[in-house]
Amino acid sequence: MIISKTPFRISFFGGGTDYPVWYEANSGAVLSTTIDKYCYLTCRYLPPFFEHKHRIVYSKIDTVRNIADIRHPAVRALLQFMDIHKGMEIHHDGDLPARTGLGSSSAFTVGLLYSLYALKGMMPTKHRLAQEAIHIERDVLKEHVGSQDQVAVAYGGFNEISFTQDGNFRVEPVVINRQRLNNLQEHIMLYFTGFSRIASKIAKRQIKDTPKRSNELKAMHQMVEEAKKILYSDNGLVDFGKLLHEAWLLKRSLTHKISNMQIDDIYSQALCAGAIGGKLLGAGGGGFMILFVKPELKNKVRKRLSKLLEVNFQFESEGSQIIFYKDSSII
Repeated sequence: MIISKTPFRISFFGGGTDYPVWYEANSGAVLSTTIDKYCYLTCRYLPPFFEHKHRIVYSKIDTVRNIADIRHPAVRALLQFMDIHKGMEIHHDGDLPARTGLGSSSAFTVGLLYSLYALKGMMPTKHRLAQEAIHIERDVLKEHVGSQDQVAVAYGGFNEISFTQDGNFRVEPVVINRQRLNNLQEHIMLYFTGFSRIASKIAKRQIKDTPKRSNELKAMHQMVEEAKKILYSDNGLVDFGKLLHEAWLLKRSLTHKISNMQIDDIYSQALCAGAIGGKLLGAGGGGFMILFVKPELKNKVRKRLSKLLEVNFQFESEGSQIIFYKDSSII
């Protein structure tokens, strides 16, 4: 039996430049961190005593004889990709809901890929995990996705992830002292807007509009460097929050599907209560929002947004891990 644990992520800057349609012509970069909220996957070979050969437990339960009959597209694709012939039992659990902008789909893909490798007695590199997860989501499943989530959750930590025109990526940790990292974390609040969305539908429109948004995407790319300068300086972090606000205004201009009246209202209320900046995470349309707030004003924001669910979190640095491994050979 194998149990994997893969973190979700928060993306601060550069989202949108991680789509191939952009970075293969211009290059791209994002600044993101993983957090201590996880996707857990339990995998084992299923003993051959049941009518079904495969049992997959997620928001639904699939009990099937053939891999091709599995309804979950990522599970089906990964079992085929890994050339699995024995019966499989797979259970999924997540700390936070899916389709909410935290990279949960890629955490699932990376975590299951890692688990299946471990089940075969193989330990792939983080680079390979990310690269193959990108291939599965983009080339096999034909999803309209970027490339940042797979890399972020495979590697873990607070990183700048750069995407080059030849399709490769590079991960550079943001190295700042623990006190400054903790200070940044103390300024960030994470809220659930109350509704989820299908990211690929929004991303499809954004990808289509990319050629028309060259100036905005170049500015969003540049913000990654600006944010790093703020973090590496000895000044306060207020400018980081102001930059987040600018990034959100740019992001929501990419397509009308990114925001809506409810999201705009939440953000406006947060600013009125003292937030300096923030943004909706992921492709947009719903899910989680981060807010940059001075610690002494957090209670004021909480009171203003009392109808929403706030999620406490910590940054994490491990990335996808195998946390339990036991030989599960079957008859």
